[in-house]
Amino acid sequence: MARPSLFALYRGFLAVGTFSVGGGLAAWIRRVAVTRNGWIDDRQFLTFYALSQVVPGATNVNLAVFIGTELRGGVGAIVALAGLMTVPLGVFVGVGSVYFALSRGPAGPWIVLALTGMGAAAVGLMFAIGYRLGRRNLHSVVSVAVTLATALLVGVFRVNLVLALLVLIPASLALHWRKPADAADGARR
Repeated sequence: MARPSLFALYRGFLAVGTFSVGGGLAAWIRRVAVTRNGWIDDRQFLTFYALSQVVPGATNVNLAVFIGTELRGGVGAIVALAGLMTVPLGVFVGVGSVYFALSRGPAGPWIVLALTGMGAAAVGLMFAIGYRLGRRNLHSVVSVAVTLATALLVGVFRVNLVLALLVLIPASLALHWRKPADAADGARR
């Protein structure tokens, strides 16, 4: 495997952070690290990707850190992370600066109104996704009851999500548990 210079590592992850707008970050990272530059092979990529999903944090940020560490040690991790985050952080700071500058002026109420509308649209999209997923995947009264219990506990009664899941996941598993013979009988019907 080729050992890249720190500049090449930065430039590769800068390209990933720049051009992977809207998702597909792991595919872009693979393209840069495996296909285009041959820094690592597919086996290493899959190992790093699996580890990235297990450790806390954003998967693709973790992936950049793992690859950078493999290629150039601790400095490589910092360089890969810096490359990945340069453009998104710059955009975030730029848009935030424009927002704060404009929100204090005469356009402030309009900006608040526009952001309120965008927030409402985002909530509507989440409801639509929830409805579609529910329609396709909730096939029993027990599944619907667990879903409603989760929504009520977390959304309405403001129970801590981790606490709610610590209770609801085992309860859901216990309620959905079927003996293999029962599942086979249901499949034959």
